[in-house]
Amino acid sequence: MSSPVIVLKRKEGSTFKDELMALLPEGGNLNACLTCGLCASGCPATGLEDMDPRKFLRLAALGLDEEVLNSNWAWMCTMCQRCVYACPMKIDIPQLVFNVRNRWPKDHQPKGIRGSCEMAFKHKTCSAMGASEEDFQFVVEDVLEEYRETQPEFAQMQAPLDKEGAEFFLNQNSREPVTEPDEMVPLWKILHLVGADWTYGTKGWAAENYCLFCADLENWEKNVRIKAEVVDQLKSRVWLNTE
Repeated sequence: MSSPVIVLKRKEGSTFKDELMALLPEGGNLNACLTCGLCASGCPATGLEDMDPRKFLRLAALGLDEEVLNSNWAWMCTMCQRCVYACPMKIDIPQLVFNVRNRWPKDHQPKGIRGSCEMAFKHKTCSAMGASEEDFQFVVEDVLEEYRETQPEFAQMQAPLDKEGAEFFLNQNSREPVTEPDEMVPLWKILHLVGADWTYGTKGWAAENYCLFCADLENWEKNVRIKAEVVDQLKSRVWLNTE
C-alpha cells in the first residue's frame, strides 16, 4: 500500500518570505526554524483561527503566500515578541506578522485599529480618541484643581501645559483624560513628590500610536514627528512616553 502524497503548489520565483528576508537584519532568521513549537507554546494567540506562530511561519517558508497574506490571524497576534524570546533560533515572527499587515489594503484592515490610526490626525494632539487641545487642557486643569482642594498634602502639585524648558515632556494615553481622568493623578503625585520638572504639551500629548499596529509606516512616522516637534519646540531634554 503506497503512502499518501501531499502536494503543495506555490508560485515560481520570489515569495513573500524572500522579499521580507531581504528587508530584515540577517533575514529575521526566517530560514532557521527547527519546528520545535516553543513559539506556539507561549503565544496568547495560539489556536485562534486554527493558527499559531509555528504554523504561520511554516506557511511562509513553504511559499504559500496567499494563505499567509490573507490570514486574519495576523491581526490577532499581539506582536508581543514572546515567541522570539522562546525561540532557540531567535526567529523574528512578529516582523513577519507586521509585514503581512502592511500588505493589507487600508479598507480591509480591522476598523477599530484603522479608525484609531486615522483619528489621531483629527487634531494635532495625536489622540486616537479624537480629543482636542482644548479638551485636554480643560480636563487636566479641572482634575488638578479638584485634587488640590480635596487633598491638602498635594495643594502645590502641578500639571503644567506647554512649559518651555521643562526637563521632561510627558505623553499621556488618551483613555485617561477622555474616560478615566482620575487615572492621570497617581503619576502627577509621583512627579510632584520627586520634584520632577515636567510638562505636557497641548499638542502631541497622546502617547498611543495605532498606526504602528496597522503597520502603516507613513502615518506611524507622521504621528511620532508631530510629538517630536512639540518636544523640540518646548526644549525638553527627555521625552517620556507612557506606552
